[in-house]
Amino acid sequence: MPKKVDHQERRTLIADALMRVAADQGLEAVSLRHVAAEAGVSAGMVQHYFRTKDEMMAFALSVVRERSQFRVTEAVARLGETPSPRLLLRTMLAALLPLDEGTRDNGRVALAFLAYTAVRPSAAPSLHEDTAQFTTFIASVLPDRHDAAAAAGLLALMEGLGVYLLGGQYTAEQALGALDAHLDLLFG
Repeated sequence: MPKKVDHQERRTLIADALMRVAADQGLEAVSLRHVAAEAGVSAGMVQHYFRTKDEMMAFALSVVRERSQFRVTEAVARLGETPSPRLLLRTMLAALLPLDEGTRDNGRVALAFLAYTAVRPSAAPSLHEDTAQFTTFIASVLPDRHDAAAAAGLLALMEGLGVYLLGGQYTAEQALGALDAHLDLLFG
């Protein structure tokens, strides 16, 4: 009887290996051979699931996105039924920041993907859609006097804080303090 293979599980195994390689050695070290070695599979298996590096990167980016969405969903669920708009935004944005060791690897990989898509925009078209949707959501939660530009600014602040956290320029406390100060300006 032929062995049943869970293809999604195999793709995720390979994507997890890609993320470990990218977090430990940088995205430039990602190759079919390096990812296969990290996953403990053959390069042929990696090529079976991902014909190109861009395909592999796009799938890994979707895994990062799913993990981030899961963290946000969990954090928001802990707020209860009707959190204030300010608390809701703070919770969501803080959940996306690389504040501890567990989220730093994800943050390093996400940052590497952003850099990758800066030179290969076609590699992750979903990023544009995700950013537009998140900006629209943030704008809908901000007080009426603010617009999409304020929402984009808040999203950019969160991304910048993430970079500073990953680079060691800010501690978690400093980053959260900066986020709180900006939210205070927006919410009065």
